[in-house]
Amino acid sequence: MKQFFKILLLSLACICSRQTDGVAQTLYVGGDISVLQNYEDKNVAYYDQSGARISDVLKYLKSDAVGWNAARVRLFVNPKQKNSDGETDVQVCQDLDYVVRFCKRLKAEGFAIMLDFHYSDTWADPANQWIPADWASLSNAELQTRVYDYTKECLQRLSDEGAAPDFIQTGNEISYGMLWSATVKRSGIENICYANSSAANWSRFVNLLTQASKACREVCPNAKIIIHTERAGNQNSLKTIYNKLSKVDYDIIGLSYYPFWHNSLNVLGNSLSMLAQNFPDKPVQIVETAYYYQWQPSVGNGITYDFSSTWPITSAGQAAYARDLVAELKTHSNVNGLYWWFPEENGNGPSNSVLTSWVNRGLWNNSSHKAMPALYVLKAFAENSDDVRQVAGNAAGAEAYDLQGRKLSVKSRGIVIERTGAQTRKVLY
Repeated sequence: MKQFFKILLLSLACICSRQTDGVAQTLYVGGDISVLQNYEDKNVAYYDQSGARISDVLKYLKSDAVGWNAARVRLFVNPKQKNSDGETDVQVCQDLDYVVRFCKRLKAEGFAIMLDFHYSDTWADPANQWIPADWASLSNAELQTRVYDYTKECLQRLSDEGAAPDFIQTGNEISYGMLWSATVKRSGIENICYANSSAANWSRFVNLLTQASKACREVCPNAKIIIHTERAGNQNSLKTIYNKLSKVDYDIIGLSYYPFWHNSLNVLGNSLSMLAQNFPDKPVQIVETAYYYQWQPSVGNGITYDFSSTWPITSAGQAAYARDLVAELKTHSNVNGLYWWFPEENGNGPSNSVLTSWVNRGLWNNSSHKAMPALYVLKAFAENSDDVRQVAGNAAGAEAYDLQGRKLSVKSRGIVIERTGAQTRKVLY
């Protein structure tokens, strides 16, 4: 028994960190809350799960009830311009002034900040990496200089305002390169990068990232640089991309993982194991994830895989997905970050125009404006450092204890320490 409680005390010392090669690693949990300032400016109400109004959403996210310690914020070059299809997206509002204002608040509340450079006037994703309109006439050499100057200018402004980021994404979902020529249509994109693209395309890509990293190191030497892709469902593509970018100066592999696009948690787990084996010096962060709680599109009409039989498209199903994701990530010691995408989605009232249509993957209900159960699940990722397995209940003959050493009933839920004979383990019930 003494040995058991010795192990228990050692486990307590590791809360909110994971031991990797004997070095404590902080675990980050939060979300991309880039639109929250816009919602608040339009006086949209947020409520907790019981229906009580939340007076300060950032303080609530940082509170023990939610337990987040990190926030992701995107940055567009000139979001006031229309995108390449001539449309204006009301969610694309994050220019430098907006980001500085919001990040100052985040810093004051104690959040670690992830700054997500889109290097575009509009959404940058695998199918859209369009060069900002003001940069369209630049040569490749001039573009490298502009990326360096722009990155440095933005980071310097944030630093001067006391809101320097802790993590910096130099590009968003750049699986196929970045800063494509705006004059080239999708049928013949000259700057795209894939496995068999020309050496010139990959060289251009590497040079752009190199200049971005150089600016990051000069202005924010303590920040960690993230290279973000969305190939979580394809090990071969992941391996190819990060091998091709091996000469780029960066610290962390960032992944988007949405099961309805990237397949099962087992597929994600295999990808994470591959990254640990092939890139052992690069921690991984899931910088985007989400799951529907209502109105999921049909396969072929917006999604690729339907997991509604595993996680029903309900509030409980969304929470189950979050719980299972946390449990899976806990089995991979190379993962140190988890971020929900657009958790602040909160419907659209008659007096605001934050959304043109609902996404239905956020952590507040679009109709009731109440917090979803999944909001309270994610903190488990950062609450415990050791190997955590999700189980349906106590193992036969097992005794369960909370992290303070108090014996629990078999109906207890959450992260507990389970003892069976001489064996101990941490599990997520």
